Amino acid sequence: MKPGIHPAYGPVVFRDRAADYAFLTRSTATSDKTVEWEDGNTYPVIDVEISSASHPFYTGTARVLDTAGRVERFERRYGKRGAR
Repeated sequence: MKPGIHPAYGPVVFRDRAADYAFLTRSTATSDKTVEWEDGNTYPVIDVEISSASHPFYTGTARVLDTAGRVERFERRYGKRGAR
């Protein structure tokens, strides 16, 4: 890699406050806020809105959309395409 053009890459804690879940990983993202991690070290922390702990797809609470019903309703309202 070319020196001096890449951002610093280091350990960062991402914290999902809604699910009370946090994980330590490496990233180029930075933050002024810090948190003391389980290993006793202090790392920058980034609060996120949603993570795998709170996303409906991963938690199993995702709703299945009835796409066939939507298409039929659209066709009832506006007619089938090409029918004149």
